[in-house]
Amino acid sequence: MGFVLLTTCLQAQSFEQLRDSLRRATNEMEYHPDSADLRLKKAGINLLLEQWQLAKDEYDYVLRLDPKNPAALYFRAYANEKLRRYHFARLDYEALLQLVPGNFEAQLGLALLNQKDMHYTEAYNQLNLLAEIHPDSAVVFAARAGLESERKMLELAEYDYSKALTLQPDQCDWLLARANLRLQLKRKADAEEDLDRLVALGVPRSTLEEYYQKLGKGKKKNRKRAR
Repeated sequence: MGFVLLTTCLQAQSFEQLRDSLRRATNEMEYHPDSADLRLKKAGINLLLEQWQLAKDEYDYVLRLDPKNPAALYFRAYANEKLRRYHFARLDYEALLQLVPGNFEAQLGLALLNQKDMHYTEAYNQLNLLAEIHPDSAVVFAARAGLESERKMLELAEYDYSKALTLQPDQCDWLLARANLRLQLKRKADAEEDLDRLVALGVPRSTLEEYYQKLGKGKKKNRKRAR
């Protein structure tokens, strides 16, 4: 079973469109207050608007109606994490894994939660296991690279970002993270290659100026001679 946090339809909406969708969903719920589908829809919009507590309240309601609703468990875990209620987020992920053993999203969410909660050994073990089970998942390698980078395991982090980028070559966030690691590792030619790739993908060079400066290839500022 797979869970997608935000649907393509919702992702495409502007802020005002989301507000309109939220109003419509709220109005519909007045006539169907016990509709799990409507509450899940509204909660999804709350998440998009970063209304974490409102989203959590809706998932609470759905889970009172259906304690084994997998979508509500997963997204409530996400909302709880955003609210820094790590203990409750962990309980939701664990409940989901009891309901759907081996669920990829729940396993990854739990590993990232453990990293955020500074349970580094547990997080690293979980990400290692996921990498073994899902060797074609770029997200897993990027997640492990993020943990390795945080723990100053620079060579391992650079390797894992490279693995992730082999699977998904045009991920700008990963390219920038790898460029930064390569700068720290004194691999300037490789870092420049990543930065140039970002520019080719449409990232304005001006936003990367600090990185080019570290390469000694930043733009020189025009200075007027003092008279």
